[in-house]
Amino acid sequence: MTAVETLSSFDDNDRMALAGLLRDAVENGASVGYVMPIDEADISAFWAGVFEDVVEGSRALLIVRQSGQIVGSVQIEFAGKPNGRHRAEIQKMLVHSSQRRKGLGRQLMMAVEACAKSRDRSLLVLDTETASAGQHLYASMGFIAAGEIPKFALGTNGGWSPTTYMYKLL
Repeated sequence: MTAVETLSSFDDNDRMALAGLLRDAVENGASVGYVMPIDEADISAFWAGVFEDVVEGSRALLIVRQSGQIVGSVQIEFAGKPNGRHRAEIQKMLVHSSQRRKGLGRQLMMAVEACAKSRDRSLLVLDTETASAGQHLYASMGFIAAGEIPKFALGTNGGWSPTTYMYKLL
C-alpha cells in the first residue's frame, strides 16, 4: 500500500506534478471543472488558490506518490461558518489514469475521512458525475446519494452531464 501524505508546503516539482495530474484527469474524461482544450493558466491559478487555502488552514491536500511522483490527490475544504464547523466538502479526488482501479482512490478517501475526524468534522459532502466510477466508489464507502441535478456541468468534450450530491455521517 502506498502511503498517503498531507502536503503543507509545495515545491515546483509538486506544482508541476499536480498540474499534470489534473490535466490527465480532464484529458481522460473526468468531470472536475475543466473542459478541453485545457488552459494551462487556469490550472496554475487553480493550484495557486489551493495552496493558499492550505496555508491558511481552510483546506487540506492529501496525495499519494509512486516512485516519487504524485499519482493521486484529494482535497477537503473545512466549512468555516459558525453553523457549519461540523462539516467538510471533499473535492477533486484525482487518480492518474495509469494508476486507476488499484485501490488508490479508496486509500485517499479513507485518509481524507481520517483527516476530517481529526478536525472534528462529522459530516462529509461531495458531488460527482452521476453514474461515474467515482459515484460507485463513494457509495461503496458509505456515502448516500442526496439527489441528482440534470445538466449540471458541461462534459470535458461537450455535452451536458448530471451530478449527484452525496453525504456521509462520520
